Amino acid sequence: MENPIKDNIEKRIETMNQRLDETYKQDLYFYNQPVEELRGGSRVLVNGREMGMYASYSYLGLVGHPKINQAAQKAIEKYGTGTHGVRSLAGSLKLHQELEETIAAFKHTEAAITFTSGYVTNLTVISTLVGRGDYIISDKLNHASIVDGCLMSGAKFLRFPHNDMEALEQRLQQVPDGNAKLVIADAVFSMDGDLINFPKVVELCKKYHAWLMIDEAHSLGVLGEKGTGIEEHFNMPNSIDIKMGTLSKTIPSVGGYIAGNQDLINYLRHVSRAYIFSAALPPAQAGAAKAAFEVILEEPWRIQKLKANSEQFIQGLRARGFDTMLTQTAIVPVLCGSDEAAFQMTRESQHHDVFVLPVVSPAVPPGLSRLRATVTAAHEPEEIEQAMDVIQNAGWKIGILK
Repeated sequence: MENPIKDNIEKRIETMNQRLDETYKQDLYFYNQPVEELRGGSRVLVNGREMGMYASYSYLGLVGHPKINQAAQKAIEKYGTGTHGVRSLAGSLKLHQELEETIAAFKHTEAAITFTSGYVTNLTVISTLVGRGDYIISDKLNHASIVDGCLMSGAKFLRFPHNDMEALEQRLQQVPDGNAKLVIADAVFSMDGDLINFPKVVELCKKYHAWLMIDEAHSLGVLGEKGTGIEEHFNMPNSIDIKMGTLSKTIPSVGGYIAGNQDLINYLRHVSRAYIFSAALPPAQAGAAKAAFEVILEEPWRIQKLKANSEQFIQGLRARGFDTMLTQTAIVPVLCGSDEAAFQMTRESQHHDVFVLPVVSPAVPPGLSRLRATVTAAHEPEEIEQAMDVIQNAGWKIGILK
């Protein structure tokens, strides 16, 4: 007798591989391409061809920065390439403590804690702080790691339409008196590039006595004159209870962090399973991350250049006839409509040496497939103009532009 569970597993695998085969045959598969070289922050070598890089999360162009590279090298010389285990036992280094102190100072909090990935940070922190009998209220466009953390927690999981503050208030009113409630949102939404209505979210959390957690994966180094994030951008210090961020985007390392008051960090350090049972960040990555926070403060021109480049890219694409949605940041969606159109736009762009990538369903709703293009502080204005011309020509060829 056949095992129906095994059949379901096989069916899922077969369906995905059939979809992949079709994209391979049409020269429409562009994921997982190995980058052979990074050239100057704005260009890469892929499959033997040099292309302009418009798919990078290195918003301030810090990958390869001499001070950051040197910090990583010094950490290896002092500590070696790995740790001795988990942080709670033999894995903690003085460097880990210094990194967390640097993050806390940068985010203006009492303390901070680091984890081995941004995804794990959201997964473990949410499921550690809330559980059965508690309520989580989440924007519908929040990152998958937030959604997975909410589901894993066992708390009552309520969502509200993207940036709909009336719906958020209705959700808060649904929570029975006496039950803990946690509101979670991205600061900058990773597929659309727009910002959460932060002032209103803060107001509602205060009104209804809810905890507020903000994921700053795409706002660290991007928002605020000093790049410290959404609180600085709106001039609303000390408005977030749980400040989450990653060390793998603007910060050219790996990992995630939570910054907050000392009691919160102490709790996570002794209760979070991902902290207790995961090996510590490698020394080179901790050293690089610490140096990167210092560079952001030492070189504020990078933030201003990123803002100028983002404005040029957004306005230039809109002037050429593209729908870039409501983006206000370096994440610039170029709406294509169907999955096939997004794949074709990618093919035409990459064939003309502009490295962009498609985002298709189910990562975004059907009919809203797009190029998810990004600019960084490493780009020069003439490079951006050339890339926009390539994307425009692709749009004409595919039929997105008339």
